[in-house]
Amino acid sequence: MMINEYNVLISGVGGQGGLTLSRIIGFAAVRDGYKLRIGETLGMSQRGGSVISYVRFGKSVYSPIIPSNGADLLIGLEPMEALRAIKYINEETVVIINERKIPPVVVNLGKREYPDINEIIDLFRNVTNKVYVHDFSTEAEKLGSIRVTNVISLGTAYHLAKIPLSEESIIDSIRSIVPEKYIDMNLLAYKKGKEIGEKIISSSQQ
Repeated sequence: MMINEYNVLISGVGGQGGLTLSRIIGFAAVRDGYKLRIGETLGMSQRGGSVISYVRFGKSVYSPIIPSNGADLLIGLEPMEALRAIKYINEETVVIINERKIPPVVVNLGKREYPDINEIIDLFRNVTNKVYVHDFSTEAEKLGSIRVTNVISLGTAYHLAKIPLSEESIIDSIRSIVPEKYIDMNLLAYKKGKEIGEKIISSSQQ
């Protein structure tokens, strides 16, 4: 059964693969027969600036921008960048946060302090109890490349948020979007993300 609307917000910094992730999800949505709208907000620099991607798909989707409190899923590839997007979540939103920090320039210059990660998590849990935090960057490094952090996050999100797309389409999308020499590693990353999601669910049920 096709859904009317599903909204995914991806928040991170340039170089983390947020835009690639939005294209993987979007390609899968089109493959499954949905209408698709993608919007992007880019920071001042291509690498290191804030990057927010809005992915909206469904039977009837028209605007590319997700309204406030309208996200079904938030994937935060960096904690503080996830926090910037908190206005988009509601009590039913599934929030996936990569806990590896990438301090912005103002923090590196000593002009501001980076928020405590636990404070960031608490702010999200004041809104929704569907908040999951993991060091996806370390998992990516174990696979051989920090660049697959995004796809590991997607694997976990697919499992925990039950993204209404066929897994066949997700896999096909990875094969279509990712450069050929990186396909195998990204497929391993997606599988690893699913395993992380399964462990999170298993531990929460104990």
